[in-house]
Amino acid sequence: MTIWENAMQYQLLINGVLVDGEGERQSVYNPATGEAILEIAEASPAQVDAAVLAADGAFAEWGQTTPKARAECLLKLADSIEQNALEFARLESQNCGKPLHCVINDEIPAIVDVFRFFAGAARCLSGLAAGEYLEGHTSMIRRDPIGVVASIAPWNYPLMMAAWKLAPALAAGNCVVIKPSEITPLTALKLAALAKDIFPPGVINVLFGRGQTVGDVLTGHEKVRMVSLTGSIATGEHILRHTAPAIKRTHMELGGKAPVIVFDDADLDAVAQGVRTFGFYNAGQDCTAACRIYAQRGIYDALVEKLGNAVSSLKMGAPEDESTELGPLSSLAHLKRVTAAVEEAKPSAISV
Repeated sequence: MTIWENAMQYQLLINGVLVDGEGERQSVYNPATGEAILEIAEASPAQVDAAVLAADGAFAEWGQTTPKARAECLLKLADSIEQNALEFARLESQNCGKPLHCVINDEIPAIVDVFRFFAGAARCLSGLAAGEYLEGHTSMIRRDPIGVVASIAPWNYPLMMAAWKLAPALAAGNCVVIKPSEITPLTALKLAALAKDIFPPGVINVLFGRGQTVGDVLTGHEKVRMVSLTGSIATGEHILRHTAPAIKRTHMELGGKAPVIVFDDADLDAVAQGVRTFGFYNAGQDCTAACRIYAQRGIYDALVEKLGNAVSSLKMGAPEDESTELGPLSSLAHLKRVTAAVEEAKPSAISV
């Protein structure tokens, strides 16, 4: 059986039960080959509502569990991911186009560590004394869980960002409804199948669908107390406007490109190798990708030459090839956007 043949692994998780979506079917692609891997049905509005209500219902008990109980669940999930590391890595590689060796060696250990880290953090959610503001009284800061958190994860690090969205919220006693990107949902849906047997029903709910069909319904739900997004500035702006009337709490981690400042006395070989590594890891699809370079005039020409030589040596190839360094962009739509940006820049290039 291939990793695609067990369609039961790619269902939604609502209130502890794996179910098929009731909405429009969407194809999920392998960007390295352009082939459609499989089709998954989106969550319907009724299913989004059911997921949020399940999370809200589970919160009454989960929010009162001991740090020990929450930590045990997070550690079990970490162990389960580790035991299924190769399957997760293959899914992530084929759904994202990432080199397999990068996922198995770099990402999976970090993902496991996220859950273990927050299992420990769950035991350290202490309050703080805030000083004597009124005579005879002591002010205290008490940290309580919020309730239902709607989490929207991006397509560049699907499983990693699912971990970052889930682990801290769960450790603090919140319940989560998470929607991975419709472009790269497979590892999050696989994670749902594992979480079902570890967490109480309703604590974790995983939905599939596009922003306009599922995301808007989710983030606008009256029972959602907080929205956490990792995504583009445009998506962040949309969610902030969408949730503003209800004064929901929001956590926005939005797109960006890291600047590199190079002075005349810099080691240009080290700069070139650093940009080669950190500007092009994950095909440059990273909010911290080192790809905006500000260089002093004295070393500009030499730096351009060294960067050109370094970057041209990057090896593109099949994701399963151990020597592949650079995989494809995540989707045809993203490729078109990047190509358009390059073409737009050519005639308008200027020297600063």
